Amino acid sequence: MRVNEKYSTLPAEDRSVHIINICAIEDIGHLPSEGTLLNSLSVDPDASCKYGLYFRDGKRKVDYILVYHHKRPSGSRPLVRRTQQAEPASGTRGARQDQPLPGKAVTLPPSPMPLPTSDASPPEPAMDYHEDDKRFRREEYEGNLLEAGLELERDEDTKIHGTGFVKIHAPWSVLCREAEFLRLKMPTKKMYHINETRGLLKKVNSILQKVTAPIQPKVAEHRPQSTKRLSYPFSREKQHLFDLSDKDSFFDSKTRSTIVYEILKRTTCTKAKYSMGRGEGRKESALLNKRRKCGKYGITSLLANGVYSAAYPLHDGDYEGDSVEFNDRKLLYEEWASYRVFYKYQPIDLVRKYFGEKIGLYFAWLGVYTQMLIPASVVGVIVFLYGCATVDQNVPSMEMCDQRHNITMCPLCDKTCSYWKMSSACATARASHLFDNPATVFFSVFMALWAATFMEHWKRKQMRLNYRWDLTGFEGEEEAVKDHPRAEYEARVLEKSLRKESKHKEKRRPLPEEPTNTWKQRVRTAMAGVKLTDKVKLTWKDRFPAYLTNLVSIIFMIAVTFAIVLGVIIYRISTAAALAMNSSPSVRSNIRVTVTATAVIINLVVIILLDELYGCIARWLTKIEVPKTEKSFEERLIFKAFLLKFVNSYTPIFYVAFFKGRFVGRPGDYVYIFRSFRMEECAPGGCLMELCIQLSIIMLGKQLIQNNLFEIGIPKMKKLIRYLKLRRQRPPAPEEGVKKKQRYEVDYNLEPFAGLTPEYMEMIIQFGFVTLFVASFPLAPLFALLNNIIEIRLDAKKFVTELRRPVAVRAKDIGIWYNILRGVGKLAVIINAFVISFTSDFIPRLVYLYMYSQNGTMHGFINHTLSSFNVSDFQNGTAPNDPLDLGYEVQICRYKDYREPPWSEHKYDISKDFWAVLAARLAFVIVFQNLVMFMSDFVDWVIPDIPKDISQQIHKEKALMVELYMREEQGKQQLLDTWMEESRRDGPCSKHSPKACQDGGPGHYGSAL
Repeated sequence: MRVNEKYSTLPAEDRSVHIINICAIEDIGHLPSEGTLLNSLSVDPDASCKYGLYFRDGKRKVDYILVYHHKRPSGSRPLVRRTQQAEPASGTRGARQDQPLPGKAVTLPPSPMPLPTSDASPPEPAMDYHEDDKRFRREEYEGNLLEAGLELERDEDTKIHGTGFVKIHAPWSVLCREAEFLRLKMPTKKMYHINETRGLLKKVNSILQKVTAPIQPKVAEHRPQSTKRLSYPFSREKQHLFDLSDKDSFFDSKTRSTIVYEILKRTTCTKAKYSMGRGEGRKESALLNKRRKCGKYGITSLLANGVYSAAYPLHDGDYEGDSVEFNDRKLLYEEWASYRVFYKYQPIDLVRKYFGEKIGLYFAWLGVYTQMLIPASVVGVIVFLYGCATVDQNVPSMEMCDQRHNITMCPLCDKTCSYWKMSSACATARASHLFDNPATVFFSVFMALWAATFMEHWKRKQMRLNYRWDLTGFEGEEEAVKDHPRAEYEARVLEKSLRKESKHKEKRRPLPEEPTNTWKQRVRTAMAGVKLTDKVKLTWKDRFPAYLTNLVSIIFMIAVTFAIVLGVIIYRISTAAALAMNSSPSVRSNIRVTVTATAVIINLVVIILLDELYGCIARWLTKIEVPKTEKSFEERLIFKAFLLKFVNSYTPIFYVAFFKGRFVGRPGDYVYIFRSFRMEECAPGGCLMELCIQLSIIMLGKQLIQNNLFEIGIPKMKKLIRYLKLRRQRPPAPEEGVKKKQRYEVDYNLEPFAGLTPEYMEMIIQFGFVTLFVASFPLAPLFALLNNIIEIRLDAKKFVTELRRPVAVRAKDIGIWYNILRGVGKLAVIINAFVISFTSDFIPRLVYLYMYSQNGTMHGFINHTLSSFNVSDFQNGTAPNDPLDLGYEVQICRYKDYREPPWSEHKYDISKDFWAVLAARLAFVIVFQNLVMFMSDFVDWVIPDIPKDISQQIHKEKALMVELYMREEQGKQQLLDTWMEESRRDGPCSKHSPKACQDGGPGHYGSAL
């Protein structure tokens, strides 16, 4: 890439003096030379390197950044060591490794005069062995990186106090070597035409393209392509197959950072682990504790142990400003991460190009899910409008609101509650019909089929992306990468191996060695421990304490969730009893609404707080298990977090849907909690309306507060805290306000990328709200759609502006999340079947209509569902304190249940009607579940996972690849035949013409071949 010519260099007076180097020079008593001071006050070269995007020469691109914290050495000893490390002949490694890294900071030469050692000199300060060890580890690790072929440049003269940066550049030879090792598919010179649709489909596609043109992003990668380059795993021997006319852009920034990260992972540091032995007065146990600091894959261990504080690739540049050079980050900000383009499609190909396949697949899945919510929202709104249109024709609610029926209901609580009229629940009954009508059954079936269709549609979309992104043959590479052990696992295995070696040595009881051999013995012991790590593995016995901790902790946290739900139940019961004693008629008439709303708000606050707590606990529980690979760690973390958050989010909803009002008892024989609180009942219209209120408030509250406000507010707050912390550490000088920050300094102040697990988790929980209880809240898809439109742009803005650029990870699917989605979809069928049959009055109405109705209508249904109770059968101390509250004496009150009347021979026993309704409910569950499951599997079977055109293109690519191989082999054979023929014609080379043999002999053709 060309150096940006728009930036102008800063004036010389804006350059600051190298404070750190000047202080170090004063410490060792070395006077600064003229050259050093002139370099410090020279013209700012930042513009030539695009302010940190390139090395100081302005030619080599920065592919990766390592960040570390450094302190000014407290004495001369560390400085002498550092100077010796810079001498070409001082180390055991090659001269290339021991040379100082180029950069702003000036490496000090060794002092020409020996340091004073007289008794009159001040005592040498104590050495910080911890910082000394970190410095030696960095020096060795960076030397190993140089040996691996990378080019480094250090910068410690930054605006961030005490922070140094190591810039890493991968030259062309290293990129080619690693691309071949990683089997990266790169585009070749061969291009072929993509099969286009014909006939009617072609016309339909052209019309759709014209109609959707205004909502397409203005990105070149998003435009439909008629040709495609044939991709092939990169090989240095077959470079002639690839278009290498522009080597600077052949490997894009995402690929370059991925290659560098793979080198950083497998580069190790081992010798520096024993450098701590030079210090005096330390125990053997301290040394053994230090030996496990560097794992098998270096950078992960070094980050975990604080040797480096951060490692990240750079963003392509700034995203705001008129003078900013156009780059992919700015394009993403304008066409993807802005709220003003909320109505447009996502530029998924550009997202993949910048962030990698794994993040690209997440946003592609989120886009498909949001698009599929559109038809679900339309149908849900139609169902809701149908309920609104037919509310005045609903006979049961009309009977409940009819004052002429004069139905007196039994008290809702003991003593303080009095008798009440059923007509007072008229508003609740009318509202229940909005969600409890025959259309909701159809909507439940529709949403089950919608979930199956969504999963199939995503599989087809995923296959199209795999074809476009050249991931069709990625399985083997994926497994090879994911088998790399984690740094924590390697450290734990090394600790175990050292423990075994220590026990083995105690059994042998060797004779004490001479003091001169103490260091050799330490090295030999440590090396033996390192060798054991290849054989030693963590067994279930090693992990048993962690497994036991996991089991006990998960059970305890689930019990805490149940206890909180029980506490909310007690709050509802006690609050209802307290409000019943209020003298205001308006308060007493709105008891149910008040109690329900306040209880749901309490549930929402608790759910949000426990969600954050459970996420941290799930990560801690996964860490103590010490999984071997990143894939295993991620899957275990996802399972624990999903289990805890699922229980936390849905337990209050499950209680209202399936338990409230089921174990109440009857007047005169109620069920009590702790012998004091009577179980609460459902309203005469059923618990479905309350379930709808509970679901809507929790869903909307989580989306508004947790998903949006937290995602906006918390990163901003963290950024402000980091900024204030840096300001407190180093107040800005007046001249520093003019100096522009380097790119790596700006990116260091951004939030580190924490993975996609939180993003997927909130969408999976939302998917549960949309599918699990959709029979009680048909508007759930609509609110999910509105949230996701904002969520896509919010996540996009966070990735582009608030987070450091993550390392690109190749992936061909969304992993374990797909299995979780399928599980939630299957569970949704069962739950909706039980909601329709047990929570709503759909089944009792059908039973009454076809078995008990005298005229084939719903008239008399309310009276059929109510049982009678003689007030003289109240238990002592439970009758109302004011029995004449209604103005007349009550002899018989009614309650919702199927029981025998008090004048029956078996009074208050369960009636036959109850068993008839129960049988109908169970039959409906069985029929509904099997029918919908069969229809879902049928949809799965009918829709192929791989689109036909993509399958044809994959076969075409294979045929073209075979043809390319054959042409290459034919070319080789023709060249070989030509050489053989010329060799036979010219004859063997004689001793008298060695020059002719060298110029035109077999060696010449062999090199050409």
